[in-house]
Amino acid sequence: MLVRQLRTAAPPLPKRKRVAAYARVSSGKEAMLHSLSAQISYYSESIATHSDWEYMGVFADEAVTGTKDNRPEFQKMLQECRAGNIDLILTKSISRFARNTVTVLESVRALKSLGVDVFFEEQNIHSMSAEGEVMLTILSSYAQEESRSASENCKWRIRKDFREGKISGMKMRGYRVHKGRLRVVPQEAERVRSIFADYLSGMGISAIMRKCRKQGLAISAFGIFSMLRNEKYTGDLLLQKRFKSDHITKRLVKNTGQLPQYYVTGSHEPIVSKETFLAVQAEIARRASMYNKPKIPRRDQYAFTGMIKCGICGAAYKRKHAAAGSKYEKIVWICITFDRLGKDVCASQQIPEDILMAKCAEILRLDAFDKNALRSNVQTILVTGHGKLDFVFADGHHESTEWKNPSRKHSWTAEMREAARQRAYRRHREARP
Repeated sequence: MLVRQLRTAAPPLPKRKRVAAYARVSSGKEAMLHSLSAQISYYSESIATHSDWEYMGVFADEAVTGTKDNRPEFQKMLQECRAGNIDLILTKSISRFARNTVTVLESVRALKSLGVDVFFEEQNIHSMSAEGEVMLTILSSYAQEESRSASENCKWRIRKDFREGKISGMKMRGYRVHKGRLRVVPQEAERVRSIFADYLSGMGISAIMRKCRKQGLAISAFGIFSMLRNEKYTGDLLLQKRFKSDHITKRLVKNTGQLPQYYVTGSHEPIVSKETFLAVQAEIARRASMYNKPKIPRRDQYAFTGMIKCGICGAAYKRKHAAAGSKYEKIVWICITFDRLGKDVCASQQIPEDILMAKCAEILRLDAFDKNALRSNVQTILVTGHGKLDFVFADGHHESTEWKNPSRKHSWTAEMREAARQRAYRRHREARP
């Protein structure tokens, strides 16, 4: 009789659940930052206590508001989920995840399609459960209404201060806000007076900007122009020039009569006299009358308007005719800082428009460039270095690509080659003894 021992395979070890957490605080105040640190510590310890959980990190944003979608850590967490590296996300509450109902539901549904569960501790809800979406819809609507109510209360307080001639949260060169009033900062005030004097002496905005930068004052041309038009430097206040359109987008809108404005005379110590200020306004009008007022381009006037950002200085790219009037004329997109101040300030690189279009078609998997497809899918194009582009899509994911200028010989026409041959022949004939 033969007896054999049968060896069975060892049972597979249970797969550990990969768990991350998301935390967010609503302001940069010291107490709030301490709260953020406490949340990170709490989640790190909580995940570590579960032997069947694998720690995948805590993603934490310090945000001004919970209604915006540009939270970098939140987007990074979504990328990790798309890569299949996270199974479960822990978060304190729906309002910490987002106060916008649409944002909450879109994010949760997108994560659910990836097989990622979200657990909201305060409400004790798992997004993957049967009742999860119904409860999330109700509770996130409540959170959004709470955000709207807080926004309205804040607006009421600010407008009450406006009626009393008070200001809050204002930032401007030359002044600091102290107990609702503007107080002069002497050193900055001298810079402001110098800018007003330079403009009256005949200097242009760009020349003043270059002078300021040489003196260590980083200011844009728009910043200088806004300073020259700001009545606050005369000691007066025009309040509620702009207002936020709604509590979701927080977009500032110019007040053209939608809400009352308040003009306060003699509110604070002036930096420039009213005579100087009025003289500057007259000079601005005089210079404007000498030139045709340029048409302000719409955001979508050109395919890439408002979409390309410089990775070196952070400025936008603009459209330009390079080598205008010559045989090498072409359309390029160039960093505004580089164009105005030169490579000493920003060593970026201009990009031919035809190359941009070709790279967009390649990234979007299209046979040819399509402006509508670009604007529907891509949020920003970052120029991260020479020959490098990073496309930031509307859903938060990134795709990078590289480009290079074609050799100049490939752009020569037959006429250009013949002209060059004739010039070389003439030089050769002239050089003969």
